[in-house]
Amino acid sequence: IPVFILAGLLVHCVFLVSIFDIYFSSPLVHGMTPQQTPLPPPAKRLILFVADGLRADSLYELDSNGMPRAPYLRSILENNGSWGISHTRVPTESRPGHVALIAGFYEDVSAVAKGWKENPVEFDSVFNESKYTWSWGSPDILPMFAKGATGDHVFTFCYAAESEDFGAEDAAKLDIWVFDHVKSFFNSSRSNQTLFSALNEDRVILFLHLLGIDTNGHAHRPNSREYQENIKQVDEGVKEIASLIDSFYGNDGKTAFILTSDHGMTDWGSHGAGHPSETLTPLIVWGAGVNYPQKVTSQFFEDNFLKEWKLENLKRLDVNQADIAPLMASLIGVPFPLNSVGTLPLEYLNSSDLYKAESMFTNAVQILEQFKVKMSQKKETTLSFLFTPFKPLSASEQINFFKKIRLYIQQQKYDEAVSLCKTLINLALEGLSYYHTYDRLFLGLSIAVGFVGWTTYVILVIIKAHTNLTKTIPTNKKKSTILFYGFASAGMIIAFFLLIQKCPWTYYIYCLLPVPVWYAVVKEIPVIRDLAANVLSLHFGQSIGFLLVCILGIEILVFSFFYRSALTVGLLVFAGWPVITQLWIQAKTKALIWTFLCVLLAIFPLMPVVGREPNIPLVIAAGLLTLLISFFSLASLCKSENKYRDNEDLKVYFYQMFGVALSTYVVGSTHNSLKIKQGLPVMNQIISWMMLVSSPVLLLLSPTFLFERLFSILLSLMSTYLLLSTGYEALFPLALFGLMFVWINMEQEALQHYGLSLKPRLAVFNFTCAMDITQFRQLHLDDVRRSFFFVFFIVTAFFGTGNIASINSFDPASVYCFLTVFSPFMMGGLLLLKVAIPFVLVSCAFEAVQVTTQLSSK
Repeated sequence: IPVFILAGLLVHCVFLVSIFDIYFSSPLVHGMTPQQTPLPPPAKRLILFVADGLRADSLYELDSNGMPRAPYLRSILENNGSWGISHTRVPTESRPGHVALIAGFYEDVSAVAKGWKENPVEFDSVFNESKYTWSWGSPDILPMFAKGATGDHVFTFCYAAESEDFGAEDAAKLDIWVFDHVKSFFNSSRSNQTLFSALNEDRVILFLHLLGIDTNGHAHRPNSREYQENIKQVDEGVKEIASLIDSFYGNDGKTAFILTSDHGMTDWGSHGAGHPSETLTPLIVWGAGVNYPQKVTSQFFEDNFLKEWKLENLKRLDVNQADIAPLMASLIGVPFPLNSVGTLPLEYLNSSDLYKAESMFTNAVQILEQFKVKMSQKKETTLSFLFTPFKPLSASEQINFFKKIRLYIQQQKYDEAVSLCKTLINLALEGLSYYHTYDRLFLGLSIAVGFVGWTTYVILVIIKAHTNLTKTIPTNKKKSTILFYGFASAGMIIAFFLLIQKCPWTYYIYCLLPVPVWYAVVKEIPVIRDLAANVLSLHFGQSIGFLLVCILGIEILVFSFFYRSALTVGLLVFAGWPVITQLWIQAKTKALIWTFLCVLLAIFPLMPVVGREPNIPLVIAAGLLTLLISFFSLASLCKSENKYRDNEDLKVYFYQMFGVALSTYVVGSTHNSLKIKQGLPVMNQIISWMMLVSSPVLLLLSPTFLFERLFSILLSLMSTYLLLSTGYEALFPLALFGLMFVWINMEQEALQHYGLSLKPRLAVFNFTCAMDITQFRQLHLDDVRRSFFFVFFIVTAFFGTGNIASINSFDPASVYCFLTVFSPFMMGGLLLLKVAIPFVLVSCAFEAVQVTTQLSSK
């Protein structure tokens, strides 16, 4: 069995890694030649302001007095520049947002493994293509663009990482730091001839990363006074910097300005998913080479923002976030970033039609270069007779496109040339996606075949070892040898096929894994025959009924991944289980408590997702309720007679209850301190970390009797869970544990009901006693229901209070008792611990069910 378990772990690791390899591999290719517009650009320099976490509506909408929140930027879009909405993509996080803005491509999600900080893949950017770039801001963002740059021409000035504190008095100081350092930088350049000369070169970029708005949004929510005041401070800062730069360069009219954001933010202060409040960000462009505001009488957009913002008469020019990189490159005349997939938004440009057409052609050629490299890479690793090219962009089609576009430009038919360039760009992007996902179906099928094979093998092993449905038949050695050589030959053919195609080593694992798995399945043909014979002998109506119930149960689980309310339906069905199976006749009290707790737990999936409405009094109430339950449980334990237990062992519960009381105090105290902007108290932080470390230790010291150990597990996990809670979810483990406790008792009644075994005395059941394997019983059909209960409770533990599948379901406030300074891995680890705690409760209860119902845990 240990070998079987190790094989299982290995197979599941392969399945898990395959997801990243098949769906989240890097889209980047290397080896393209830089493409640059062959005409003089309209601007010499570009100033990029990125207000991190700024929502489009927060900037554009008027306040309660009908006044703009950012008066300077409002006057710019009304009188001097062009404006619109930049549409970002999921995940709406800082790193992918900045990569899209500055490098022009949407980063693969696997970069999350680097905490969105490091460069998991090398990429080109507008900064890299510039003559010089100076940047100021966060140490999480700036270094990745300097690290990826060739040569020494991208300079960064960052504040300390500790400054990014969600519990700080005012996060706007981060933006003030940036503005102050830019001012002192320009002042110092007057006395530094080298710096002064560098600043007066062409193709210069200044990047100001403004993190204050994002930090204030997380800490206080986007509708807070702090967030809105921060927008005003950014507006004033932008005005001062724009004035300073114009004056430094003697108002030469050669500076272009862009203000945008990397992502927005939900009303509850988080981001990461695809809600419009996260994906809609502002874009204001003004200065050299930029169009002036265009008056319109009417314009149609699906949203109703224009009326709300009183901007219905100014043309709104929406772009995709990656389109901003080619816009910056075109404004200052640098080569388009090599990996950019953005389309140049021509309506923002105020330049000649020839310049627009040439820029668009450069854009098309640059994207087509990536397509060619991607195609040649795929061609090299595929046998010629198996290779299926992307037909719309064959070599002859590419030549036709180039000829037509060049002819239109020569004939000064610029609109036709631009239109053809856009068609070519769209086809090249389709082709890029086609070759990027070329092997997806093939790899997906390999994994699916492996997965089905492994599941089939596990079922056969269980049936063979734990049921009497099959007869033991001596193996035919001759047949086994033929079978072995047959599968070995198949494996060698697959390996040879992959070898001549020069496939990556991971392909060998995905394609060869099904071979030994299916060999193991086919070896069990006699078991399959016996099983089929048994199934066919069953009553047809009953079999169909059982199958339909199974399908319905699984469908409810699948639906719960999309609609949490499906869990409520499932739990309400569970509530009627004792009535349906007549169990309530022999255990009325237990059945009544079971029904009540199922209904109680069914309320949680109907509640709003955790983090949207923080409610610290509820967390404190959950802590006090835990203490109340503990007192009653302890009193009942002391009264109960158990000759095997020493009452001295119960001391550990008092320490655990003290831990719960301490956690309850720390939660209230910490959130009060943050509310009055006094930061995270050091003593509270020390206590929180000590509780996290000591809880598992105390758990191991508790008595090993069944219910006493389970009670200790609850207290131990609750002390940590309370520290990670911000609202009603603090009550969830209590309701879940109550149901698990009754479940263990109900399963005893079910055993008796079906006459499978005698009812053991649970009160004196001890985990440390070695199990007598001769006492293990064979599997019964009711065990399928038992295992379904376990899977359903695991899913309920996962989705009961939120949805981890969406990054923005979690509020950073959950970890404020432990830390308030931004640290993605530490915060992510604590949030995963919070998700795991209900899992542990269900798993421990299931193990108790397994042992007490005399089933092998295997």
